[in-house]
This record gives sequence, structure tokens and C-alpha cells, in this order.
Amino acid sequence: MHFRSLENRAFLALVVLVTLAFAWTLGGFLLPVFWAVVLAVLFAPLFQWFARRLGGRATPAALLTLLTVLIAVVAPLVLLGVLVTQEAVGVYQRVASGAIDLTEPVAAVERLLPQLVQRAQELGVDFDQIRENVASSALAVSQEVASRLLGFGQQAVTFTLLLAVTLYVLFFFVRDGEALRATMIRALPLGDPREKRLFTKFAAVTRATVKGTFVISAIQGTIGGVAFWLLGIESPVLWGVLMAIFSLIPAVGGAIVWVPAAVILLVSGAWVEALILTGVGAGVMGTVDNALRPVLVGRDAGMPDYMILLSTLGGLATFGFSGLVMGPIVAGLFLTVWEMFTEEFGPADDGAEVPGLDPPQAAAVEDNPADLSPEAVPGEATPV
Repeated sequence: MHFRSLENRAFLALVVLVTLAFAWTLGGFLLPVFWAVVLAVLFAPLFQWFARRLGGRATPAALLTLLTVLIAVVAPLVLLGVLVTQEAVGVYQRVASGAIDLTEPVAAVERLLPQLVQRAQELGVDFDQIRENVASSALAVSQEVASRLLGFGQQAVTFTLLLAVTLYVLFFFVRDGEALRATMIRALPLGDPREKRLFTKFAAVTRATVKGTFVISAIQGTIGGVAFWLLGIESPVLWGVLMAIFSLIPAVGGAIVWVPAAVILLVSGAWVEALILTGVGAGVMGTVDNALRPVLVGRDAGMPDYMILLSTLGGLATFGFSGLVMGPIVAGLFLTVWEMFTEEFGPADDGAEVPGLDPPQAAAVEDNPADLSPEAVPGEATPV
């Protein structure tokens, strides 16, 4: 028996070691695999719909699902990336050439509020230095954004390779998803009910995060970009994408983009445009976020708002862009694991039924715990 126990421990150690080695071997392809899993979960209902229409043929249904992903997700994102890169480079060139003067709001404040400027100068505020800092900071930021976007474009080969891996793996995850799930449930040593519950939670949090995060951010970015375009603000696609990106972060949102734009319009004398932009940002975009995010994320994910905020920010800081989905998933699994642990090993609630007792006996035991003796429990033998 001792030798058999040693064999089991050695085999378990080998399983862990080989699994870690396999994960290390995948290396930079772990993120494409992760996104393939996310897309497979999101488009599983569509695959099932195609499969029913095709008489249960899985391979054609998976191919049609993959084609839908290419048309509905990949192609728009690639086109949007090209447009954003072009506009970002254009903004940098206009800032560098002086066509865009970001010190104009400071000069407008000096013209409109001379008494305030005089008082500020008496307190030691140097507006010339402020203008220099604004100009240098704006140039540095625009240059950094443009260089990063250009660098991303120069890495098109790597991006195409990772995208191809994602789509290739996605085909098999979509086609064989149920079989893979059943295999993992059979292989993992956690107990089938626990594993099914964890997989269900993973799918629910994934769908809720994508719906409540990316869909809402896309809506907000579109509203903001259209508002910028109608108000005549240059590079509306770039600013719309930036508002969509910042809206991914709860409690921050696209206000980090449209508020400075509204202030610039106001101090520049375009107060009507500033009021319209403020109304769209605070009224429309804010309403979309406050109304839809708790419904789509909190309800479907089964997590409180503060947990969604912390997990989103933590995931973003730890895993980068992918952490916007990874963070809530990890938080959802964390809550589920502790719920199962509490249900199975935690102390029983006062109103919980005592196992093995009929309701009248359970009530009697609750009134007088001393009555819980071997004779009081049917089928229990008196200890010797």
C-alpha cells in the first residue's frame, strides 16, 4: 500500500510537471488560445443554430460560424485599426507642424479672465511655463501614440500569425466544444458536479463581460465619435475609439476624452458646441453606461459592481488588454469556488435541515440541540 501511494504521488507530480511544461511550450500562443475559447463560448449558440439547420453536420456549421466571426468581428476591427492609425499619425503631424495649437485654451483663459490671470500670477503661477508644458506634453503624447500604432502596423506579420492561430484553434473549439468539455469534466479530479458548475460560471462570466464591457464600450465610442464628427472636431474615429477604450474601465469612462474637448470648445468661444458635447457625454453616454452595465454585467455574471470594477482594473494591470476579460473571469471563478466551499464545508445555517432527520425531528433538534443523540436519528446505531 505504501508503494502504491508513492506511485500515485509520483504520477501526480509528473502530470503537474508535464502540464506546466506544455503551458511553457505554448508561450506566446496562450493568448490566442484564450481568445479562441472566448469566441467559442460567445458563438456556441450560433454554431448550434447552424448545426440544426444543416442536419447535425458539425464541420460545415463550424466553418459557417468561423466565416461569421471573420465578417462580424475580425474585418471591422482590422478596418478600424487602419483608420485609427491614419488619424493618429495625422494628429501627430498637425501638432508637430503647429497646425493644432493646444496652447490656445490657455491663451483664451488669459483673454477672457484677465483678473483671474492677474491673481494667479500674483500667487506665482507662470502662464508662459504652462503653455510650454502643455505644448511639450501634447507633442510627446501624440508622438508616443503614433509610434505605438505604427509599431503595431509594422508587426503585421506577427499579428497575422497570431490571428491565424486563433481562428484555426477556434474552428476546433467550436466544432468539438462539447466533447472537449466532457473530456475535461471526466479527467479533472474535482468531482463532476463541481466541474460542471465551474464551466457554467466561466461561460456566464465570459458572455456577461463581453456583452457588458465591449458592447457598451462600442456603443459609447460610436456615440462619441458621431458627436465629434457632427460638431466638426477633427479625427472623430480616433477620439471615438479612445472613448470606447476608456469606457472599458468602470468609473472612468469616455469622460476622460470628451470633458477636455468640451472645455477646449468652451474657452475657445464655441460654447454652443461645448454644451451639446456635454449633453451628449453626460446625458446619452452616461445613461448608456449606468443603465446597461449593471444589467448586462452584474446580473448575468452574478457579481457585485465593486467586484467587477476591481477585477477589471486588476486584470487590465496584470494581463494588459486581455485582462479586461480575464479579470472578471478569474473573479467569477473565485466567488464560485468559495461558494462551493462554504456550501460543502462551512457551518450549517440556523434554518438548514439536519441531514437524516425528518422536518419535525429537525425542528425538535433546533429547539433542543441536546436531543441530537444516536437514538434520535433513525438508522444510526448506538456507539459501543
